[in-house]
Amino acid sequence: MNLLDELRALDVDVDDGLKRIMGNEKLYTKLLGSFVKMARANGVCIEEGSDDYTEAIEKAHALKGTAGNLSLTPIYEGYTEILNLLRGGQPGEAKAVLEKILPVQEQILGCIEASMQ
Repeated sequence: MNLLDELRALDVDVDDGLKRIMGNEKLYTKLLGSFVKMARANGVCIEEGSDDYTEAIEKAHALKGTAGNLSLTPIYEGYTEILNLLRGGQPGEAKAVLEKILPVQEQILGCIEASMQ
């Protein structure tokens, strides 16, 4: 199974992602690699009891936007929910969603990284 098929099996909307860049699989794969680097460098941390979630919101927003552009649907949906909860003053709930999405994100990132070796 190739990378794109593996991502489809992980509920990534590869066809939509490819459509956004006119079907250029090479470019899509390159962008996926860039997303991995960005996601690894910008991990979201939600510390309950903090008065300031600005950094978590900024990182979640960046991950959500890039995941959306690449149609990494599970990641996009997770960070959309996290942002809504953080902006709504519900950090505990946001942290719970983050804990649910991180294993899914790790699976997708690992899949992409394995194909690039």
